[in-house]
Amino acid sequence: MSKKELASWGKSILIALGIAFVVRTFLFAPYIVEGSSMEPTLHDEEKMFVSRSVDLVRGDIVIIKGTKENYVKRVIGFPGDKIEVKDDQLFINGKVFKEPYLSHNLKLAQQQGSRLTEDFGPIIVPKNHYFVMGDNRLTSGDSRNDLGYIKEESIVGKTEFVFFPFTDFRLIK
Repeated sequence: MSKKELASWGKSILIALGIAFVVRTFLFAPYIVEGSSMEPTLHDEEKMFVSRSVDLVRGDIVIIKGTKENYVKRVIGFPGDKIEVKDDQLFINGKVFKEPYLSHNLKLAQQQGSRLTEDFGPIIVPKNHYFVMGDNRLTSGDSRNDLGYIKEESIVGKTEFVFFPFTDFRLIK
């Protein structure tokens, strides 16, 4: 191989590494789901890509940077929102908010003779914070208990799609 060819290959490899670094740092990053707090939407050990652009919509699934580990939760409340749950219905600013992603877990809780989400509130989400909950409300540590309100800068990004296991590849809505 000539010096010209080596230089060309070296340049191509550096460009590819640079692009990979930019994509990983600023656009997408892989994460692994740990635990069952987002069942049945996300499963333990699934691998997903997270978008680093954090233009959030209520209901988005986000990665939250904790002190020792990351968490996967669903955004429920934005700064200034009044959040309340009564009889397994979520109220945001006094209006019922439909959560179709909870239908499976709600049926299981009713079969067990319990509520999926214990009543709480009303609470007001502080400025520059979010209120998050897991979809598996019976077991999820979230803003109701362990995590408290989530600082805006603690949100790493939102889940875009699951890529592993390959048989379960899917976009997250």
